[in-house]
Amino acid sequence: MRVALTVTLIAFAPSLAFGAPSNVSPTNKFAWSENCGYLNFRDAGSPGASQGVVIGARFLSGFAWGENIGYINFGDGTPANGVSYANIDGTDFGVNVDLDTGDLTGLAWGENVGWINFDTRASLAGFAQQARVDAPAQRLRGYAWGENIGWVNLDDAQVFVGFIPQCPGDTNGDGVVNFADLNNVLSTFGQSGAPGFTGADLNNDGVVNFADLNIILSNFGVDCG
Repeated sequence: MRVALTVTLIAFAPSLAFGAPSNVSPTNKFAWSENCGYLNFRDAGSPGASQGVVIGARFLSGFAWGENIGYINFGDGTPANGVSYANIDGTDFGVNVDLDTGDLTGLAWGENVGWINFDTRASLAGFAQQARVDAPAQRLRGYAWGENIGWVNLDDAQVFVGFIPQCPGDTNGDGVVNFADLNNVLSTFGQSGAPGFTGADLNNDGVVNFADLNIILSNFGVDCG
């Protein structure tokens, strides 16, 4: 069974950029591809997990690592419209999350394997095996498809990608809003850049200011772990 990639995109070499730390589980962090082995969704970057995949409410970002295929780029965390990646060309690509169903859509990119399609609903939804976020179980499920590598299994009972849901005000992805998050906002207060340029830009408006501080204070002590 094959899933056709119908979007024509511009291929390019990925470059790692720092964003929020990965919220993928330290223990359940692997997907499996029969043709390229394990894909580690958490540990990219130095220090480890600083550039790993972040599973957000609306989209994914960051990098997975395959020992046999190198880095897989899930998006830069700054879709042009602030909500979802367009996946029309190589300037605004990545994997999106359907807020209503949890289904994954869009594309990830690997320099050595090309595009990986996470929208497998047409072929697999009838079997409940489409790629998706299972929020109650805090894990990914289903299968993605790469034209050059075949199926990527997100649904194994023992080897899967788990995650800690992001909390409003959690700047460092540790699942709790506390003094570390407050310090992140205060230490970058007044800085500006592209939306989401730092984890302290909590509302993704491109500047760390009182709006972000208010998000911290209104959620202080919340534990999403």
